[in-house]
Amino acid sequence: MNQKEILTVKNLTVNINNEIILKDLSFSVKESDVLIILGPNGAGKTTLLRTLLGLIPYEGKIEWKTQKFSYLPPQELLARKGLPPLSIQDFFKFKNVSQQKIINILIAVGLDSSILKKQFNALSTGQFQRMIIAWSLVDEPSVLLFDEPTSGIDIGGEETIYSLLHKFWKEKKLTILLITHDLNIVWEHASKVLCLNKKQLCMGKPNEVLSPENLKKLYETNIKFYKHEHGND
Repeated sequence: MNQKEILTVKNLTVNINNEIILKDLSFSVKESDVLIILGPNGAGKTTLLRTLLGLIPYEGKIEWKTQKFSYLPPQELLARKGLPPLSIQDFFKFKNVSQQKIINILIAVGLDSSILKKQFNALSTGQFQRMIIAWSLVDEPSVLLFDEPTSGIDIGGEETIYSLLHKFWKEKKLTILLITHDLNIVWEHASKVLCLNKKQLCMGKPNEVLSPENLKKLYETNIKFYKHEHGND
């Protein structure tokens, strides 16, 4: 089955306050791809996601074949500090969907509907992250953009979050763009990987581009390299 391109990027450059943050990126994403963006801190990964959403001025071309996005910013931006008293029910009111849809998606991510009555600060980190995923999926986007979705969560929680994302990716034929530092997640879930350090260092299938040489170039240091062999679902 031929997948249609859902995103085309050509010669993308981002210059903020006379500093080049991203330089001359060109890549494409097809429907149902899971594109994982890898790179060290300060590489421009978050800037790339925000630019793709039209939140940051840029030079070059960005062409989307859909308008149904859902974006989750970095976990530190979702820190529940300094927020007005806000219940989960109030938070979901930002989405124009029925109460039944909200309840259904909460159950789908493993949460009870009674959580709607709770305040943000009453949730554990794991509950909060599941709730955020439910919030991002409730209006049925075709593309999810996630920036470090498991930051601050222990390993067991990380596995659960990625299992959830994988489940919805299969069921809803989602396209996912995801930033992570975890190479294990790349091997388990990525159909494509973009290696980014202000400029594009590699782009393609993980088993074709994630060589020890490319990873050393990307992170500018030797890192342990484990190539996972597993079958695709």
